[in-house]
Amino acid sequence: MKLYTAAFAPNPERVLMFLREKNITDIEMISMNIMEREHKSAAYRKVSPFSQLPALELDDGRVLTESRAICLYLEGLHPEPNLFGTDFEERAFIEMWDRRVEFMFLLPLAWWLRHGNPAFATIEKQIAALAPRGEKTFRFFAKWLDNELANRDFIAGDRFTVADITAFASVGFARVAKWKPDPDNLPNLHAWRTRMMNRPCGQK
Repeated sequence: MKLYTAAFAPNPERVLMFLREKNITDIEMISMNIMEREHKSAAYRKVSPFSQLPALELDDGRVLTESRAICLYLEGLHPEPNLFGTDFEERAFIEMWDRRVEFMFLLPLAWWLRHGNPAFATIEKQIAALAPRGEKTFRFFAKWLDNELANRDFIAGDRFTVADITAFASVGFARVAKWKPDPDNLPNLHAWRTRMMNRPCGQK
């Protein structure tokens, strides 16, 4: 299999973190330079018609895009350690938390950075109004999540799951805005980030 990925981008990073947690090392890595628009090339569009990264090309030639779909496929091939849930009830709660983080943390962060940071002007038709809206939502959810983490060590419950990966990739992407959880204002999120950095997902 081949994994088309990109440095620093949060969705490719989600899959790379997943691979590290699963200790999967037998996938060929093909790195694309987003800032040079390599993912927009005609050659790559044959792999991923909408220029999405990451993309997992299977041995039979089929291609999976969407980071969560890729991780779910890899979970099927490598079921341990389990990161998606062991029964229908746990899977439902992990799904809820992963979606919350994706849509209320990562997506607003992407609006903030992609539409407000000059570095992204070469790859994004920037809409200025989206940046402050994204920043406000991102900061609100960070505070809300900090409160949630006051009583547990992981995003979706009492163990590490794919929801922690989505949140950790989001926090990593926020470094573009020079943001990270402040130990004074977001102590629980700060402590959670430290725990994540000490896991396989936090190793490069």
